[in-house]
Amino acid sequence: MSGEHSLTTQQLCDLVVAALEELKAREIKVMDVRGKSSITDMMVVASGTSDRQVRALADSVIEKAKRHDVTPLGVEGQQAGEWIVVDLVDVVVHIMLPQVRDFYNLEKLWDINTPE
Repeated sequence: MSGEHSLTTQQLCDLVVAALEELKAREIKVMDVRGKSSITDMMVVASGTSDRQVRALADSVIEKAKRHDVTPLGVEGQQAGEWIVVDLVDVVVHIMLPQVRDFYNLEKLWDINTPE
């Protein structure tokens, strides 16, 4: 853990998922990438139905994180709204349009078998 905030990685992950569910994100998938990535511990991938919803979902994640004193290390892709990455250090959030998500298929890239 980075020590910059008081949330555990799991609590931060739960907060991210709650923020996404609140605005009706689709196909939210949480992947534990500890030992597979030196960048982060958890990755959350979700879909939005339009660039506008993708932006709203990212804003919701950022706002909820900041309320818990977690400031994103970086946010990429807000202009286009097709694929926004919110880097919360211990948890990296990818919010994408369905066609972009299908094309890049991050779940397969990380070869994660997540039990449903």
